[in-house]
Amino acid sequence: MARQPVRPDLRYSAEHEWLDSSTPARVGITAVAADALGEVVFVELPEVGSTVEAGAPCGELESTKSVSDIFSPVTGTVVAVNEALEDEPGTVNADPYGAGWLFAVEVTAEGELLSAEEYAESFDAEVAPA
Repeated sequence: MARQPVRPDLRYSAEHEWLDSSTPARVGITAVAADALGEVVFVELPEVGSTVEAGAPCGELESTKSVSDIFSPVTGTVVAVNEALEDEPGTVNADPYGAGWLFAVEVTAEGELLSAEEYAESFDAEVAPA
């Protein structure tokens, strides 16, 4: 089985979420997690205006295999959710680092985050070329 790619410009949680450096910061799940989940058929995201806490569950991804919690990699206020996932939850599998992003948050504190290299080493993935 091919090792899943990890984008070098993102940071990662041990629970398989990624965080970009934009403001507000966007959050999604990694290709490793998307592959392990199988086909995502339903996405439950936090509500806009709600507060998420680093390391705490804030939503769910349901696949043909299982239901998995989404853990926020940061603490802050949710300012946007990817509404397109309501109709096309499989986008999480098809483009986990792009159109499959989950929510955006105004960050007030970060949880424990890994570099791309640290995440790749921990989860048998490979850092994609920049």
